[in-house]
Amino acid sequence: MEEVLSALVAIKKELDEQRLEIRDTGKNVTEQESETSYASLERNIINWIEQYFNIKLTYSDIQEVKRIGKKSQRPRPIVVIFSTLGTKIKILKHKEALKDTPYYFKEDYPKQVLQKRRELQEQVKMEREKGNIVKIKYDKLVILKPNQKRQLHTSPTNDSQAQSDASSNVNKKIKMLKTHSSVRRSNSVSESVLKPSMLNFLVNKKVSNTTPEQDIQNKEKNL
Repeated sequence: MEEVLSALVAIKKELDEQRLEIRDTGKNVTEQESETSYASLERNIINWIEQYFNIKLTYSDIQEVKRIGKKSQRPRPIVVIFSTLGTKIKILKHKEALKDTPYYFKEDYPKQVLQKRRELQEQVKMEREKGNIVKIKYDKLVILKPNQKRQLHTSPTNDSQAQSDASSNVNKKIKMLKTHSSVRRSNSVSESVLKPSMLNFLVNKKVSNTTPEQDIQNKEKNL
């Protein structure tokens, strides 16, 4: 029991320290809200982007910049509209650079889109519990099913089928080559048989069935 109480005291102390740290961080951020004009706010944003993202912008890259909400002790968020979509995408790709800093940024959406995205959060939670990868793109829910994707690439059945198809294609090619070679040999023999000298030889071999001595005697009789 004493161990549980001591653990609870330690946790409470840690939470108090974190609360104070967060409060101090908020004060530091609030102190940076020191711009006195639109031009100074614009300049602060350009310097801030260069400092954390190493991206150099000019005043022409920013269409509009403003703080939203009433001024208070807490820092007010800043909305920046860039002149081109390319500049916006370039900065969004450096989002991880703000890790371990008191700053963060996210893409701004119209009110109706924000409402739709909030409504989709419950469905996102349900899909993630099923093991699906879920993303919200603008006001649409995109669901990716990794299990089916793995089956397409690493399924043993598909691999064996692919190997069988490849082996069948190789056998077909070998068979075609053998048939082609046989046809060529057959054509060459036919051409040699059709030669006149070969025909005469074959005819003489079939007609003349007597011995040489009998041929001489026959010639003498004819004389």
